[in-house]
Amino acid sequence: MLDWEVEAILDFHTHHPREGYRRLSYMMLDRDVVAVSPSSVYRVLNQAGRLRSQWSGPSLKGKGFDQPLQPHDHWHVDVSYINIHSTFYYLFSVLDGASRYIVHWELRVSMTTCDIEIILQRAREKFPDARPRVISDNGPQFIADDFKRFIRLCSMSHVRTSPHYLKATARSNAGTVP
Repeated sequence: MLDWEVEAILDFHTHHPREGYRRLSYMMLDRDVVAVSPSSVYRVLNQAGRLRSQWSGPSLKGKGFDQPLQPHDHWHVDVSYINIHSTFYYLFSVLDGASRYIVHWELRVSMTTCDIEIILQRAREKFPDARPRVISDNGPQFIADDFKRFIRLCSMSHVRTSPHYLKATARSNAGTVP
């Protein structure tokens, strides 16, 4: 890229500071300022320190998981498939996040929101004073409106994680003792 093209890009950006680099490249092409690709505009603006971030604050993604300090702070809820003599059953498990204690488990023939509510209610009956944060994946039974109402009625909170997160957390914490 020639020096005059770099200067033209920087000058055009000075007059249009709110535009993104892609839009700037097409605006400059339409106005016969300079004909460069969006990646070239990005490179020039980045080297000049003129790119602004889309997000005002730092990302919280990837900060890790804070292990709960007390029993019944977090209950991890997960569903697995079990094949018994060519019949599939669903293994529902409620695991305490701090102690890794299995609060409750059941085998069921269906995997609906109602089934999840029953499993959590039975876990709550074992520990009636517990008001844990329920942690689950994004399965359809966990994102249903009925489940959200159930969580509110039970004075609990709910956090959804990405798929396989609970299994990875369980493996990484398998050797730790709270």
